[in-house]
Amino acid sequence: MTKNALAVFENYKIRRHYNEQTETWYFSVVDIIAVLLQQPDYQTARKYWNKLKERLKKEGSESVTNCHQLKLESADGKKYLTDAADTETLLRLVQSVPSPKAEPIKLWLAKVGYERLQDMSDPVRSLDRAREYWQQHGRSEKWIQQRMMGQETRNKLTDYWKDHEITKEEEYAILTNIIHQEWSGVSVKKHKDIKGLKTQNLRDHMSEAELIFTALAELSTRQIAESVDATGMVENVDAGKKGGKIAKKARLELEAKTGKNIITSENYLPPAKKQRQIKQNPDSNEEAE
Repeated sequence: MTKNALAVFENYKIRRHYNEQTETWYFSVVDIIAVLLQQPDYQTARKYWNKLKERLKKEGSESVTNCHQLKLESADGKKYLTDAADTETLLRLVQSVPSPKAEPIKLWLAKVGYERLQDMSDPVRSLDRAREYWQQHGRSEKWIQQRMMGQETRNKLTDYWKDHEITKEEEYAILTNIIHQEWSGVSVKKHKDIKGLKTQNLRDHMSEAELIFTALAELSTRQIAESVDATGMVENVDAGKKGGKIAKKARLELEAKTGKNIITSENYLPPAKKQRQIKQNPDSNEEAE
């Protein structure tokens, strides 16, 4: 569903990044080590990887040198440089960790790579998989339809950016945040905080109204950018602010009529996580101004 997303193996979350230029998935090595060790504690898995890395270097293994340092999101919501490797390198590293999970993780890695190739040749497969995921997590058909329509709007906007000199991930993030701040009155991070989210995808926890206004802001931004052939950061920032303001005006009018805030603390977190969030942040249920 996204170029940068979490994959899940037996309840272990594995961070990954998709490189469009090389059409390659890169996975967090520490997260794979955690699966092999059946170790939920990140620091313990990280220490094991550091020792294994030293040993492999001494042995002259190419597996370590083939690892890349990529910025991946951590549990605190911030991005840090993290050792990541492609499927081929990981398959070699797995051999170095005595574990009954070695074969299952190798099969899983192969399956992930195969699914990506299928998605590239038939994008409908990834959409079907997304729909099935949301259904399994209790989303209504109406919500799923709105989520998918919003994603299509988002994809058209990012395609426009890509063709108009927006190339860096940081630039995509900055523009996205500008649009979001303009229409909602809060940053993406603040919106996630209001909902009690950490590493979860914000859009997967939006209400129907939040999804609609996000889509309106991004649709308006793209059409404004297209009308002036906005190119580069400066011009696309301007288009983003104007597009966001159109959705903001609509939001304020609806809120005035209904007396309800569009930005809400509602989310789709499992009940146990909701209770934890309430204890850790008792004010998290308050709606944004």
